[in-house]
Amino acid sequence: MDIIPAIDLIDAKCVRLSQGDYQRKVVYNEDPLEVARQFEANGIRRLHLVDLDGAKAKHIVNYKVLERIAIHTSLVIDFGGGLKTDDDLRIAFQCGASMITGGSIAVKSPEVFSSWIKQYGNDKIILGADVKDEKIAVTGWTEETDTDLLPFLDGYMKQGIQKVICTDISKDGMLQGPSTGLYKKILTAYPSLYLVASGGVSSLQDLDELALAGLPAVIFGKAIYEGRILLKDLARYLA
Repeated sequence: MDIIPAIDLIDAKCVRLSQGDYQRKVVYNEDPLEVARQFEANGIRRLHLVDLDGAKAKHIVNYKVLERIAIHTSLVIDFGGGLKTDDDLRIAFQCGASMITGGSIAVKSPEVFSSWIKQYGNDKIILGADVKDEKIAVTGWTEETDTDLLPFLDGYMKQGIQKVICTDISKDGMLQGPSTGLYKKILTAYPSLYLVASGGVSSLQDLDELALAGLPAVIFGKAIYEGRILLKDLARYLA
């Protein structure tokens, strides 16, 4: 199982929200590069970098932070948040993103997201599926839709999507355990999917549970920043 720590950015600082609420923000580090270097020093190879300012502004904002981390570490970075236009994507890739994650754009402007899959390939484009009660949510989770999760995934898998980050909003930042049942349901429907679990991880036991369920990858952040998971203890997953 791939271990992918998350760095969420507001004002170029490393923060975490609870359930996507911008009013429930905690700043964990003024320098995201320092955090990324700590990850790398502990054998981490992947990073999930989220531009929360971009998600709110609906265009890429924290690309300079992306660029600094890409230049000064060897982490493979997937970048998301506020990517709405071809220019946003071009900037993200030019600044060092190996992959980008599109969530709201895949719901609100499917023709744009589909064009990105064709242009860049499914190794560089990740579908972000943020869910509440198995319905897709968009715009930094401030807006719920009537779109059901599984048909949404099915439509994009038919276009070649192979990587999906699925975040259960009710779990995110709450340290109450992941939605393992939901992920099992997805993997039962689509066993070949590179499904990345996101939200709720609070302990090494949670990671073991996801690994046992067959998850290919997991994203988590708050458990690290709150000291519930120590970076040195992740070594057994990184072999």
